[in-house]
Amino acid sequence: MSHIKRRTFLQAFSATAGAALLPLPRLWSRAIVAGLSAQQNDGPADYTLTIATTPIELAPKRIISVTTYNGQFPGPLLRLKEGERVTIDVRNDTDTPEQLHWHGQFVSTDVDGAAEEGTPFIPPHGSRRISFVPKPAGLRFYHTHVRAGANLSEGQYSGLVGPVYIEPKQHAGNYDREVFLTLKEFQPTLSRGGDMAMDFLSPAQTVPELKDSGESKMKASLAKGMPHGFEVGYDSFTINGRMLGHGDPVRVKQGERVLFHILNGSATEIRSLAIPGHSFNVVAMDGNPLPKPVRVPVLWLGTAERISAIVEMTHPGVWVMGDLADDDRHHGMGVVVEYAGYKGKPQWLPPTPFKWNYAHFGNSSTPSAKPDEVFDMLFEKQNAALDGFNQWTINGVAYPREQMTAAPTFHLREGKRYRIRMRNASDDIHPIHLHRHSFELTRIAGQQNSGVMKDVVMVGGYQEVEIDFVANNPGLTLFHCHQQLHMDFGFMTLFDYV
Repeated sequence: MSHIKRRTFLQAFSATAGAALLPLPRLWSRAIVAGLSAQQNDGPADYTLTIATTPIELAPKRIISVTTYNGQFPGPLLRLKEGERVTIDVRNDTDTPEQLHWHGQFVSTDVDGAAEEGTPFIPPHGSRRISFVPKPAGLRFYHTHVRAGANLSEGQYSGLVGPVYIEPKQHAGNYDREVFLTLKEFQPTLSRGGDMAMDFLSPAQTVPELKDSGESKMKASLAKGMPHGFEVGYDSFTINGRMLGHGDPVRVKQGERVLFHILNGSATEIRSLAIPGHSFNVVAMDGNPLPKPVRVPVLWLGTAERISAIVEMTHPGVWVMGDLADDDRHHGMGVVVEYAGYKGKPQWLPPTPFKWNYAHFGNSSTPSAKPDEVFDMLFEKQNAALDGFNQWTINGVAYPREQMTAAPTFHLREGKRYRIRMRNASDDIHPIHLHRHSFELTRIAGQQNSGVMKDVVMVGGYQEVEIDFVANNPGLTLFHCHQQLHMDFGFMTLFDYV
């Protein structure tokens, strides 16, 4: 993605989208009022983003119709300056209300882009102007935040994903250039669920109590004749909206230090990435600098996770930078890396086996600060309980499907430090996201850690993970699994400040 100067983008094609889950009439009315009144603000915006259904070409003879920002996928790269106010006009040229979530930024609830927090909808064929001060620095992103349910053309199944880079006030400058990559699957289909692989995670220890509970409930459900709950699969896999071999290669020169900013824009999938003969020097996760850079042969990213990593170009040739899963890579999940002066068929070689351990990126010997309060959360699955879809609960409660804002479950006091102890009684990996805050990883599957700040973390099947955050951004705060299928069917809860 090329560097984009601060300017107003040309509006893209205008079309209509299919039916979606509509909000309640009260919220619908508020959305219309907010959308209309927003147009009364004077002055040009720094950016304009237009939501519309447009054709995009994934590969020759593979053109799909999908909802996008400004007629492209990914949406335009927005380069903002830390601490410098920005104004953005969002135009919705579809027939359904929309939300635009500023993932990973410390913004107010009216800007954040989550109806559950009270953000007004962008009404159909209407607009909304928003203004905020970008922070913190680093790789963030923007995406739709509506519930899709069984409609696989809505939510993040669509093309409504785009990268944001907030320029830090001071650059490290230890690289020659940047490359932005957004990983995303298209053409989703429903199938009956199976087991989710988690053998790439370390530590691998599971909690016997959680495993016994989850497996006994699943066996009881299947014994009653229930099928496995629905899961989502995909026909097309892309990086920056193009299938492997059908987009421009990443062109490099020998000796260059390339800073890759990588975003997993998937609705549901965990992704891996490797380049034969090269390694990644990871400098930031979810946009936040690490205590120290860490060199790894493979990257793993849960849904909505981001990694910034420097690759030293010291192994000339034409290579496939791709997913470790052969099937996904053969269906498009990769991009060609081409050294200057080299041509020929791109080569793929599997990397040496490597386990992904968040603790490697932090300080496993240094304990984190003591929290003021601990919240315990138990994640459970009710197999095929909602019209064939799994229902998800936090401490036995599913977020209500029929309403947007529910009663907050957890209560915060500004300035206090809180620990969330997450216990996963399912065999699924959950990429957990906390809105409008960053958190510190303090314990991963029994392993102590500190110093790693994130806004999404993968919680392994039948495992425990602990995270700490400081309540420093008052207002309703959404907590949810970033797997669209899980979020839509109950896996959300709210914090409030008291």
